[in-house]
Amino acid sequence: MIRKLGEADFYSALAVINSAAEAYRGVIHPDLWKEPYMSPEYLKEELDSGVAFWGYEAAGELAGVMGIQDVDDVTLIRHAYVRTEDRNKGIGARLLDHLRGMTDRPILIGTYRAAAWAVYFYQKHGFRIIDGEEKDRLLRKYWRLPARQVETSIIMADEKWFDRI
Repeated sequence: MIRKLGEADFYSALAVINSAAEAYRGVIHPDLWKEPYMSPEYLKEELDSGVAFWGYEAAGELAGVMGIQDVDDVTLIRHAYVRTEDRNKGIGARLLDHLRGMTDRPILIGTYRAAAWAVYFYQKHGFRIIDGEEKDRLLRKYWRLPARQVETSIIMADEKWFDRI
């Protein structure tokens, strides 16, 4: 079942995020890794900035989360994570499809360049890579990221983005 997450889901969502983020350990540059990967304070900042989280519940437990945020003229998919033991079961695809159905705007997704599994996932779902100077410009315009993270990330966009340019 997919549902919008509320205040009561805060710590369950945080647990899913930090469990799934273990995949980044040793893949992203060590200066970008934090312990825990996402702190409660940072998750609260994201919620306060307008990220709305949706979750996939299986057997009464939260198995995946994905955020959506309208910023200016685009929609961002933010913080997409599936619990390690629940990967490769279609949960991420279901969440992505659900969130895509919520907007008519072009969708942008940022991810680490080194996270090959994430890049492949989004490509499989029709997103294309934006890299180089355009990627840097978009990350500065639509996200609040440290320079180091901008340096090591890529943007992926749906067809609506490419149709408008």
